[in-house]
Amino acid sequence: MSAADTPVAARYSEVMESETDARWLSEDEQRVWRTHLDVNKLLMYQLERDIQPYGLTMNDYEILVNLSEAEDHRLRMSDLASATLQSKSRLSHQITRMERAGLVRRENCDSDRRGLFAVLTEEGWQTMRHVAPHHVESVREHFIDRLSPEDLRALRDALTPIAEKLRVRRGRG
Repeated sequence: MSAADTPVAARYSEVMESETDARWLSEDEQRVWRTHLDVNKLLMYQLERDIQPYGLTMNDYEILVNLSEAEDHRLRMSDLASATLQSKSRLSHQITRMERAGLVRRENCDSDRRGLFAVLTEEGWQTMRHVAPHHVESVREHFIDRLSPEDLRALRDALTPIAEKLRVRRGRG
């Protein structure tokens, strides 16, 4: 087989192996990894498209979910940033946009003058209640219903240790 006939990943791996001690992915591992990346990007793109008619982004929706599940529908901004994997600055801009839309409000923290809470408004709660069934249907259509119950269990079992290790690495274990 000539170099032109060798899959790109294999050629890249051969070149890189000669220049470093890295443990490169096999062709099969590379296919699995790239399929995972494709599914993740494509699924998030589709879910985003499916909630756009409701005036929300996936970031908005994730914030609404976190606040709707929190005690008193409020979270410290630092905790919300951590839960959504956003920097405090990025989250602050996101919350500003959501405040303008009437979905959330900020409140001062009585016990810490520097602390702020993000609080779900009644309009935010009603938006969440309206959009959630559509979002769940989108998740079902594009992900859950594409897999058998056995596939779902296997996927959960395969991904859980990865998620747990990554949570521990970021200090949320």
